[in-house]
Amino acid sequence: MRVAYLDTFSGISGDMTVGAFIDLGLPLDAVRDAVRILGLPGVTVTGERVFRHGIAATKFTVRVDGHVADTPGAHHHQHGHRPYAEIRDLVGESALAAPVRQHALAIFAALAGAEGRVHGLAPDQVEFHEVGALDAIVDVVGAALGVVTLGIDAVHAAPLPLGKGLIRTAHGALPIPGPAVVELLRGRRVRHEDGDVELVTPTGAAIVAALARAEPVPEVTVQAVGYGAGERDVADRPNVLRVVLGEPVVPAATTEDVIVLEATIDDTNPQLYEHVLERLLAAGARDAFLVPVIMKKSRPGTTLCVLAAPADRERLAAIVFAETSTIGLRWTVWQRTVLPREERRVETRWGVVRVKIACAPDGSRNVAPELEDCRRLAAEHGVALKLVHQAALAAALGD
Repeated sequence: MRVAYLDTFSGISGDMTVGAFIDLGLPLDAVRDAVRILGLPGVTVTGERVFRHGIAATKFTVRVDGHVADTPGAHHHQHGHRPYAEIRDLVGESALAAPVRQHALAIFAALAGAEGRVHGLAPDQVEFHEVGALDAIVDVVGAALGVVTLGIDAVHAAPLPLGKGLIRTAHGALPIPGPAVVELLRGRRVRHEDGDVELVTPTGAAIVAALARAEPVPEVTVQAVGYGAGERDVADRPNVLRVVLGEPVVPAATTEDVIVLEATIDDTNPQLYEHVLERLLAAGARDAFLVPVIMKKSRPGTTLCVLAAPADRERLAAIVFAETSTIGLRWTVWQRTVLPREERRVETRWGVVRVKIACAPDGSRNVAPELEDCRRLAAEHGVALKLVHQAALAAALGD
């Protein structure tokens, strides 16, 4: 699994993101091929080595009809206003690779939703101005292309610096950060009034909103670092986006002592065992299960096994004596190796399912949807249990 960390100490924009991906190995020709596939008229792209406060970075530039598209006033050329529906069709019906289309469409959908909430419009009624110009289409598709080409499985982002002041737009002067940026960053950690200029553009915020997980970045082993340069020099910091690629560090399996309590029983009503197991588990047993055995005089019996923390031995033994007919109990100390695990919630078409995920030493994952959640949703929606289980498993593996 490969993780990309967007170190946004100087904010983020579309061209900074693509520049950082090019710095990491995204071929510029791949971006040019995407422009050709989309049939964008008069668009050319370049990447050059620049320095920001002494840091070497890649400056990605989009030109439309020979003019740099993100210079002041450039957004008002004839390509400057494009409906969201037109952009969605342009990208969605293109011959770009399916994962690239998927990421790009997610970014533009986030933009359309934010712009719609700001202006009181349905997403399909939104007409993009700055963010809908040809340069922004290239930036969005270039960012999606970088994620796919570089084999990035998960994206995380640092808290974004929102900056302060005013900026001119097609709607007139707006506060920094722009209203669409604030909408896009709902549920994200941000740094208020960090910086005196616009540091986060709508395109940059949409990339974070659509592609980056809201959870903290995991511990990783750094593999590569790329820098994408912004358009302007910023006095108080290098105007670059740093993207760190790494492999997550797999937590080591732990070893612990457990107590194993056992009782072999042949004269307890079998109907009582369900209650016995439920009570033991509710009381904190690590596990409790039954094993059929053949006892003396060939009598069928049952061995009740309980795994517990050493401190819980006497309390759980008391439950066994109270709830069964046994008059004796043996116990031993075992050691067990435990894989690190976590519980996540994944969305399926029928609802949310809890999923347990354990990490093996080789980095592989053991994924187990919570069966009771699957059973409940299957009953509520009248579908087969296996379909809900399969959907939860697919959602967890694709996360």
